[in-house]
Amino acid sequence: MPPVHFHTGRFPPKDIDWTRLIPLLSPASAALARFDGILMAMTNADILLAPLTTREAVLSSRIEGTQATMGEVLEYEAETGGPEPSPSRLADIHEIINYRRAMDTALHLMEELPLCQRVVKAAHEVLLSGVRGENRAPGQYRTILNWIGPPGCAIDHARYVPVAADQLPQAMGDWEQFLHADYMDKLVQLALAHAQFEAVHPFLDGNGRLGRMLIPLFLHQAGVLSRPAFYMSAFLESRRDEYYDRLLAVSSNDDWTGWCEFFLQGVIHQARENQDKARRIVALHQDTLIAVADWTRSQYAPLAVEFLFQHPIFKVSSFAGLSGLPAPTARRIISQLDAHGLFDTLRPARGRRPATYAFRELLNIAEGDTVR
Repeated sequence: MPPVHFHTGRFPPKDIDWTRLIPLLSPASAALARFDGILMAMTNADILLAPLTTREAVLSSRIEGTQATMGEVLEYEAETGGPEPSPSRLADIHEIINYRRAMDTALHLMEELPLCQRVVKAAHEVLLSGVRGENRAPGQYRTILNWIGPPGCAIDHARYVPVAADQLPQAMGDWEQFLHADYMDKLVQLALAHAQFEAVHPFLDGNGRLGRMLIPLFLHQAGVLSRPAFYMSAFLESRRDEYYDRLLAVSSNDDWTGWCEFFLQGVIHQARENQDKARRIVALHQDTLIAVADWTRSQYAPLAVEFLFQHPIFKVSSFAGLSGLPAPTARRIISQLDAHGLFDTLRPARGRRPATYAFRELLNIAEGDTVR
């Protein structure tokens, strides 16, 4: 079968079948609005959403083939002194950490700039910094033709061939202009923009992760969400084959409507799942704060709880050093919380190596799995 080639001159599409999309638009908007209601009610959203942000980075990277788990990433960041990950797993972990750093870079730039090519390039540079792909022009559009298919395949055996390099600047200019156009519906506009970014494939590496990163950035800029905190990779990872097939069908037979249907179904599913997780995290935070205050009778209970939600895998020395507590108080609080079974011991203390703990209940809400 010959490869599918980029749909030059056919964006934005003019033949969307709105009769198929309208039944999905209201449920999608309502689900996002309910999720945003929880976000707006959070007084410390950055802290409470930290586990979900890491989970998104893990899943978006997993779509591209990484295997590291959320627990492995958090344990590595905690510098627990455990067994060194294999080289391939360590590379996965660094890519996931870079995903979060790239998102932070984009958000910082968007304090002064709209979502634009400059933001995209800056995020891409961070995404590929010091990891696999660092030799593939971080922050720069590709200047050669590339294609998608089995590793090492010739172009004749590729599955998809993106836009030619000499046409890429024009394609990205059209894409950027569409981002800020006055379109009929913001969610359909986002669906089209995401598909077009992936179809253009502007970079030599990292296009999939960056394209998914653009989803919450667009929703926030468009005023759909009060915070750029919509995590969609769980849905896309669970239906990876259909995700790729739907994107391919855009270029192969102009099936923009089918892609938009799939995307809107994903928004509905993921908004409901994210809403449930966010609500459970808020409830866990409230319950934990009450319990820790009762067990410790300490003015530092709120600081201790904030630390646990930001660092659900940690070593005792980090708790004392980062939570802002006096060292003797930190050790006493850790001992009290451990006695009450608030967290599990991942690795007991040995010699000069401090113990490593996991706040399993929080991790299980975010990851939907047991700590590994």
